[in-house]
Amino acid sequence: MGLLDILLGRTKPVVPDLDQLFALPSAAITLEAAAGFTPTGQGAVCFATVEGAAFEQTHREVQALLDADIERTGPPVQLLRDDYGYSWLLSHRSPDDLSALVNDLHAVNSAMEINGFGPQLLCSLAAFENPAGRSLALVYLYKRGTFYPFAPLPERGQRRDNALELQVKAVLANDLRIEQDLSRWFPVWGAPGL
Repeated sequence: MGLLDILLGRTKPVVPDLDQLFALPSAAITLEAAAGFTPTGQGAVCFATVEGAAFEQTHREVQALLDADIERTGPPVQLLRDDYGYSWLLSHRSPDDLSALVNDLHAVNSAMEINGFGPQLLCSLAAFENPAGRSLALVYLYKRGTFYPFAPLPERGQRRDNALELQVKAVLANDLRIEQDLSRWFPVWGAPGL
């Protein structure tokens, strides 16, 4: 960053670090020990939908790559659209194989980035739940290279458990690069897998 950028208040965007996703399995151990949340085996990558043959080809390649995994059990990778018009690529894995799920999320993000669709990537998430059935997601913001917790309240419409989110932030501070700007902790209502 140059002197002119400093004087004009311009900042360089944070470079995404997809390798941060590989910290999720160790963070999951901490999360289970401290708050009782365990992985559900579901995770998703959210991206702005783009029309065109190049994007469609990239999507088919990613889907084929993930569906070719002979160890995958359960439903295949699914492409879904939410009520806001964003696309989600949902992966299902065994709840005790978070590492495989993280590999899926990383592969999707990497393939989109390599094929020039990095600007369309919004976030990735891994879903967790506690024995009482409460849901929690650890959301990775692609453009910030950080994580934040998202805890929707059950049966209360679009409300979230801010106290739980702050508790998880404190618990995982040493395991994940947590987003410090709370205004960037966007709700992901209706996210598949959550």
